Amino acid sequence: MILRRWFALFVITFSAVLNAQIKEEQLDKLIQETITTFDVPGISVGILKDNQIIYSRGHGVRSLENKKDMNANTLVGVASNSKGFTCFALAMMVDAGKLNWDDKVRKHIPEFQMPEPWVTENMTVRDLVTHRSGLSLGAGDLMFFPEGSDFTVDDVIANMKYLKPESSFRSKFRYNNNMYIIAGEVLKRVSGKSWEEFIETEIMKPVGMVNSKASYNRVTDRNNIIDAHTRTEGKVVKIPHDWSPLANPAGGIMSNVRDMLTWAQFLMNDAVTVDGKRLLDTDLFHELWQMQTPLSVSANDSYDSNFRGYGLGWFVTDVKGGYKQVYHTGGLLGTVTQFTMIPDLNLAIVVLTNQMNGSAFNTITNTIKDSYLGYDDRNWLKNYGERNRKYLSYNDSLKAKVYVQVDKMKSNAALPKPKQIVGTYKDAWFGDFTISHDGKSYSIYSKRSSQLKGKLLPYSATTFVSKWDNRSFDADVFVKFTFDKNGKAQSATMEYIAPITDFSFDFGDLELKRVD
Repeated sequence: MILRRWFALFVITFSAVLNAQIKEEQLDKLIQETITTFDVPGISVGILKDNQIIYSRGHGVRSLENKKDMNANTLVGVASNSKGFTCFALAMMVDAGKLNWDDKVRKHIPEFQMPEPWVTENMTVRDLVTHRSGLSLGAGDLMFFPEGSDFTVDDVIANMKYLKPESSFRSKFRYNNNMYIIAGEVLKRVSGKSWEEFIETEIMKPVGMVNSKASYNRVTDRNNIIDAHTRTEGKVVKIPHDWSPLANPAGGIMSNVRDMLTWAQFLMNDAVTVDGKRLLDTDLFHELWQMQTPLSVSANDSYDSNFRGYGLGWFVTDVKGGYKQVYHTGGLLGTVTQFTMIPDLNLAIVVLTNQMNGSAFNTITNTIKDSYLGYDDRNWLKNYGERNRKYLSYNDSLKAKVYVQVDKMKSNAALPKPKQIVGTYKDAWFGDFTISHDGKSYSIYSKRSSQLKGKLLPYSATTFVSKWDNRSFDADVFVKFTFDKNGKAQSATMEYIAPITDFSFDFGDLELKRVD
């Protein structure tokens, strides 16, 4: 009898947790406060629960320029949430017998090379999409980031051999977009379709993602699309869209809350469309959500997680000591997004924003998640708000100190003379940077990436600061020169001024050697 009563109580409690839900008016209020706290112009949010859309709404404006309302149909670049599509497409090729996850990359791209011969011969398609190449975080991203470079897929493939490993092959998780570009090329070669065509015709169309496109440049109707925004020197401003089509397999998809909820519904329905069509074998589908590359979990993890890792295009973890969570985030210049599924609860949460502040989507996702998992109110808005203010203040202070020093050095007699540093410096994979002097000041520019140009300002006898003309990058760097015995600069390296710099500005991987 006691056991029976305990079981009945357990069922009632368990059901209450599953059916718990943040109230609509509470969520509306939270999103509006999130917009204010993190200075985000617009946010759209969607919730799918038990196969039903229970929330799908936009808040704020899609652009500070046109002031039009953000809504559930507003298109946003979902960025790295595209990676799940890339892996699903590759799995479809496995299902069709045209590919194996453990095929060597060189079977499909014979010209592929990594810095180490053994890695070249043994890297598999699975390795391409699980961030265990041995290269550093974001290695090579400057080939497509920011937009405006002249690199091609062939260049990306050819340049992999010049990127120096940070760790041994398969030993560490280090996020890498260029491997996904190469994976997109694998898809093209085995399917006979471009990545963009395959994603739209073989996945989006049958799934029912009616408004989504595989690339920004494939969006023909731009009446309901965001503008990108970022905090530039203390103020949030509109900036141009920035994403190179070269990197579409890593982050090119344009979508909205409605379509992303449709994608979530399809995935949580075991890869079966609303009209009953299965797009992928059950076992192959479930493999996508199996951990391939482990990641550590902190001792005081907010969700009592036991494991965390990366699957095939997805992060996977457990929350509240047992519920499996499958998720990803994405970021472009001026946009960040988050896509979360807890299949055990039949729950999906989508948050799309038009400003570069991940604290905003974490605040909303975590609050919604907590309401279903049964956590007490943990006031994520306050916690992330305080953390965000401190982080921005810290980064601003670092940058301010650097430019105080720059001002002090303007007339320092110990500074190198123009003839000592003017010239062209070449990196093996990124190409040339040219440093010039017009009689008053130095300039620096990349020959292959048109937006990377700016002023070169003295900081010390051996170090300058590259202050990029495009201030929205928030990516100024130290340029550290080495000199020969005659005082002429022979090489240079770059280093971030502040940690807020996006990792895809991988200036730290450049090894510039003077060529004239």
